[in-house]
Amino acid sequence: MRTPRTIAVVAHQRKTLGGGLDELRRLLTGRGIEKLLWYEVPKSRKAPKKVRKAVQAGVDLLVVWGGDGMVQRTLDVLAQDKKGRKTPVAIMPAGTGNLLAGNLGIPTDLEKAVEIAFTGERRSLDLGRLDGEHFAVMAGVGFDGAMIKDADGALKDRLGKLSYVWTGLRHVNGDTPRAKIRIDGTDWFDDEASCVLIGNVGTIHAGIEAFDDASPTDGWLDVGVATAHNALQWARTLGTMAVTRSDNSPFVRTTRARRIDVTLESKMEYELDGGDRAKTRKFTAEVVPEAVRVCVPKPREPR
Repeated sequence: MRTPRTIAVVAHQRKTLGGGLDELRRLLTGRGIEKLLWYEVPKSRKAPKKVRKAVQAGVDLLVVWGGDGMVQRTLDVLAQDKKGRKTPVAIMPAGTGNLLAGNLGIPTDLEKAVEIAFTGERRSLDLGRLDGEHFAVMAGVGFDGAMIKDADGALKDRLGKLSYVWTGLRHVNGDTPRAKIRIDGTDWFDDEASCVLIGNVGTIHAGIEAFDDASPTDGWLDVGVATAHNALQWARTLGTMAVTRSDNSPFVRTTRARRIDVTLESKMEYELDGGDRAKTRKFTAEVVPEAVRVCVPKPREPR
């Protein structure tokens, strides 16, 4: 693989990993690169403009520093641009959850993450697209969307992963509106639902394996509906997920699809890759095969 000569870094200023952005700069420039473009943003929603600049500059490698929100907004821009879809992305997992990085085997070790950027495999990944916006990990509405909304911002900065546990406990007895779900044009679910999840990878918040067979390279999205109504039912559901397959729970239904149409009885918050979005009653999600290229660890050689 040719060593990248022109590299762009798009970094969230408030996120930390290892020795920070100064160490990242040292590690990158120590690789003998010819040109380094450097963009820092105060919040993830400011990242798309910088990502577009990097793509227009024709970089050989785009390094994104931050959490899942930064990664999601970066990949969303790249997936919508013909040139961007070919630009390899190296993730420096400096966020709270780092769900995509974790699912791809990218460690929260800065030196190792940089090593993967230069010597790892460049793999084409599927993305999901919900009403025009791409996501790499999951989209969720109901319990999940409300939990993400409350955990966002200052609370997440203070408590890290514990913020999801704290806010999750506040929503276990929340509303369970009726949801109608169509899978690739066929009616699949019509009942009360406390949470609807659409996943591109298997592991979600706090290490929970929500979709046991999910893969970001299989051309499918996995769909899960939780019907748990109270704390006891949620405890049974999460306990089942912890020790066996999630679809073994009586309060969970799962399947897979290329297109998912969801209609809710009332408006609810939804989230994309850990970032909260506005309330909605209807949405459509679909898979976008091989939408982006991401640097991942090389497979281990068989012994």
